[in-house]
Amino acid sequence: MTSQSPTGIQIHLQRGAVTAQIAQVGASLRGLTVGGVDLVSRYPENIPTPSCSGVVLAPWPNRVRDGVWDDGGTTQQLSISEPKLHNASHGLLRFTAYEIEQTDAAATLRATIHPQTGFPYEIATTVTYALTDAGIEVTHTLTNRSDAAAPAALGTHPFVTIGDADPHDLVLTVPAATQFDADERMLPTGTSPAPAALREGVRLGDIALDTGFTDLTRDADGFVRHCLTAPDGRRVTLRQGEGFDYVQVYTTTNYPGHDLAVAIEPMTAPADALNSGLGIRRLAPDETWRLTWGVELS
Repeated sequence: MTSQSPTGIQIHLQRGAVTAQIAQVGASLRGLTVGGVDLVSRYPENIPTPSCSGVVLAPWPNRVRDGVWDDGGTTQQLSISEPKLHNASHGLLRFTAYEIEQTDAAATLRATIHPQTGFPYEIATTVTYALTDAGIEVTHTLTNRSDAAAPAALGTHPFVTIGDADPHDLVLTVPAATQFDADERMLPTGTSPAPAALREGVRLGDIALDTGFTDLTRDADGFVRHCLTAPDGRRVTLRQGEGFDYVQVYTTTNYPGHDLAVAIEPMTAPADALNSGLGIRRLAPDETWRLTWGVELS
């Protein structure tokens, strides 16, 4: 089933008691419920996507300083998409209307990054959202359609919650050993040890974050797991698979319809990675990179 809004066609998926809503523009995960409980922070249907909520970020996540990067000796200048801080922000697909293939419980969205100012490469992308018994599994692919090796990174920007609990009382756990320090333009200046409290669990109402993390602890199955836990013991887990070696955690009091919201953003590279090289993968012609993450309630 589909409907229409400022974020394009809205895809509605259902599998038993699990439902999801995907926006065509940005391939954004804009709704996820299990047993009627929201696991993704909803926003009004009649507005554009706020705070990049749920959007796929490619071929880089986060920011590029002044939009300038060194492409093997050639200086590239990206468009400045964050004028306030004079950065290029969140890739080249944020406002793209994807092509859609859908079944009742899954949808695949496709979009191509075409050669353009500051990024002379063609990369075909897909994202597949598939409902599970307890949430959603998400699979991304990036395929280099250029004649030369193409730099690539990917992130996503879901706002997660337990919708019938006070967000201030949710306990956030992030299994990270290292955080990125940032300047006033939200660009990295170095690293420092991540607070131990985040690994142990911290009340969401007691923190304010817009911080990148790395040195993430993986479980035996290869996934990193971040959690929000309600006072009654219910837990939402966001898992990120191999290749997602970074995460950005962002809290805000300006999310429409919510006193407090938190984004937990799996990333293959941190802020300004096109300059630092951290997490950037050079895809050979016709090479495909596959990445997975997901959200579930327990």
